[in-house]
Amino acid sequence: MKHIIVGTDRPGSKSRVIAEIMQGLYRQNGEEVELLDLREIARGFADGPQYGDVKNPILVEAASKIEKSDGLIIVVPEYNGSMPGALKYFIDHLKYPEAFEARPVAFIGLGGMFGGLRPVEHLQGVFGYRNAFIYPERVFILNVWNHFKKTEANPNGEFKDPLLLQLMDKQVRGFQAFVNGLKQVGLHTSNRTLK
Repeated sequence: MKHIIVGTDRPGSKSRVIAEIMQGLYRQNGEEVELLDLREIARGFADGPQYGDVKNPILVEAASKIEKSDGLIIVVPEYNGSMPGALKYFIDHLKYPEAFEARPVAFIGLGGMFGGLRPVEHLQGVFGYRNAFIYPERVFILNVWNHFKKTEANPNGEFKDPLLLQLMDKQVRGFQAFVNGLKQVGLHTSNRTLK
């Protein structure tokens, strides 16, 4: 199973909404994926630093899912020119090399005028360092709040941008093929034994 990481613990974030849309697109393409929401996972941060020796049950469960995941899709907003601190803190708790070695990863950035370009580029550096396989087709959602149209049924707004939905669907289909290709040639994390 693949996992979509909601890359912020901010209440009411658009990242969660975009992650749910991606989950729906995966379902339309014949695959169930699970959301891992940092808003829930961050409750495990209260126990203090646990780097390399995670004991909090919330973090243990999330880490276990990451280590078994077929692929990760990270939906990340831009905070102060980079990724949210909660996302980096979460990444720093995960085992090396098991969490990311040979694991396929795709990115969706969202934000203002740069659409999350900077946090995605920073994450590519982190995941490249951890020897993940980075899917090259990223999606960037500029001025994310402008893509939601309020209706009577949904006063928070519905995501209606057809071009972005098309790009997101294209990423879904491409990432599915990418993961399957890595498995077929024996490069996927599921084909490797880490020591």
